[in-house]
Amino acid sequence: MTLQDTLAPAGTFEVRNPGTGDVVGTYSVHTAEDVAAAVERARLAADWWQGLGYDERRRRLDRFRGVLARRINQLAGVISEEMGKPHGDAYLEVALVLDHLAWAGRNAEKVLGKRRAPAGLLNAHLGATVEYQALGVVGVIGPWNYPVFTPMGSIVYALAAGNTIVFKPSEFTPGVGAWLVDAFAQVVPEQPVLQLVTGDGSTGAALCRAGVDKIAFTGSTATAKRVMATCAETLTPVVAECGGKDALLVDEDADLRAAAEAAAWGGIANAGQSCIGVERIYVHAKVHDEFARILGEVVGGLRAGSDAGSDAGAPVGPITMPGQVEIIRRHLDDAIAGGAQLLAGTGEITGQTVQPAVLVGVPDDCSAVTEETFGPTLVLRAVQDMDEAVALTNASRYHLGASVFSRSNGTAIADRIRSGMVAVNSVFSFAVVPSVPFGGVGDSGFGRIHGEDGLREFCYAHTVVRQRFRPPLPLMSFGRTPQVEDRLAKIVALVHGGK
Repeated sequence: MTLQDTLAPAGTFEVRNPGTGDVVGTYSVHTAEDVAAAVERARLAADWWQGLGYDERRRRLDRFRGVLARRINQLAGVISEEMGKPHGDAYLEVALVLDHLAWAGRNAEKVLGKRRAPAGLLNAHLGATVEYQALGVVGVIGPWNYPVFTPMGSIVYALAAGNTIVFKPSEFTPGVGAWLVDAFAQVVPEQPVLQLVTGDGSTGAALCRAGVDKIAFTGSTATAKRVMATCAETLTPVVAECGGKDALLVDEDADLRAAAEAAAWGGIANAGQSCIGVERIYVHAKVHDEFARILGEVVGGLRAGSDAGSDAGAPVGPITMPGQVEIIRRHLDDAIAGGAQLLAGTGEITGQTVQPAVLVGVPDDCSAVTEETFGPTLVLRAVQDMDEAVALTNASRYHLGASVFSRSNGTAIADRIRSGMVAVNSVFSFAVVPSVPFGGVGDSGFGRIHGEDGLREFCYAHTVVRQRFRPPLPLMSFGRTPQVEDRLAKIVALVHGGK
């Protein structure tokens, strides 16, 4: 079922629990006029929000963090109901946002505030300062797979920098977006600093055209290209976090049990619906068989189901988006047709539930290796050494994240991987550390959220250079004499000529 199938004549759509099919909410499809009005309100609120200053914005973000912490079970329930994630995983998703809220509020002024910049010997008469000022209004188009953690990676940092937000959540999880906006309004009741618009792709396109100062988008690479094309009409800049085909590399000296458990979690948690999820595993030939045995045991004990259905308590939830099921099915079929075999699990598909599966013997040109699957499937391959593993990892057009397991060479291997982020002896760890940037390369997108880069992403550099006293050499003047030029030549030769 697509969103268009559920549109009612009055311009509304229904949200259904992917595990049960039950309707869990009805929301408006906001029009271009609705979106433009929200952006105009945000524009007026931006001066007020920026005027509060860093300290007061930090206090408001801290209070918002408190609301999330106290009502975490309630928000986790909305996540689980709308996108099918097991309640425990939904709870974890919300919990991981809290450190980001604390870090952004605490560090915004230090990262963005005014600082002196050196002017150089020839410009000793000049004083320079640089600060990072808020762009104004940021449009955030969020995904459904992590409907709190991922959009908040943009929202939190943009707010801390002094921007106001118009948030368009996925049409599969609008209730999560509504919950967040309502909760924020409790701590910032004065102005519409964080607003919600809901709907399908037309609403997202309207947000791109509505005159926002930047769009923060998370979603597929194909959709990112459409977002960028729309934003190009108004020269609206974009930060894009797109798809991944992340690899996990296992060296011969790795802790195989830890690597196998991490591979299973990284690839199958959230039903494999993670942009930084493990989809490919490259294992040194010397330890491949033992690793495969352990991984088979771990994955063989997993079961997909629904918290709300007869499979209550299953550690793996259903696939949220109906169309994704067919992509997963195609990748499994292509792999089997190419000679692959199941090492563990079944890959059985029932409705929107896909059972976990580990595939071996998959050809390198198969879609299960080259395209983002976004499902609870893993492709395992033996390599002769880590040189081959790195080469195979870097051969992908996706370069979002990766993981390396090695007792002695993990960092050295990680340094050779072309991706935005690498975890050593862990998975997903780069996403949960607030002080480091998050983002990809190539078809995985550009720009960064989180950390200092994430704060600056939603600002522009503002430079002021003032003349402190009359320059000893009037270089920028039509009154410049040959004597002045001779002195300049001597200074240039002295300072730069001997290099």
